[in-house]
Amino acid sequence: MFNPSRNDVRRFFCGVWRKHAQGALLTPLEAAALKWVEAHPEYHALLADEERALAEEYSVERGQTNPFLHLSMHLALDEQLSIDQPIGIVAVFRRLAARAGDEHEAAHQAMECLAEIIWGTQRGVLPPDAEAINAAYLDCLRRQAGK
Repeated sequence: MFNPSRNDVRRFFCGVWRKHAQGALLTPLEAAALKWVEAHPEYHALLADEERALAEEYSVERGQTNPFLHLSMHLALDEQLSIDQPIGIVAVFRRLAARAGDEHEAAHQAMECLAEIIWGTQRGVLPPDAEAINAAYLDCLRRQAGK
């Protein structure tokens, strides 16, 4: 199982941005990450300064979004969509994107559901079985698509 540390994740995204700036060849995962890094220019200066990126702390209490968590959630959603897992996510996401009018905005809305599900499983709010978790996730996505 792949279990990167906080700094591994930060170095990965900084490395993607550095390789892109250098015109270096990217792996498929790096290319997928670059798509989302480019969609978030507000993160570019941070990603260009790896030392700062490793040192920064992000706190919900201070109203801060963690750019590395945000980018990682984009990648997680991309992976789910690429394999249609949970089954049906592709169809629901298409409806969400059509309603949002923009895939990036739809991704952010879907990531709200993903965060809700992660929070619920970590705190024991959701039952610990994959079927129930997937159903709750898809229900949240359907609600977002129906707004």
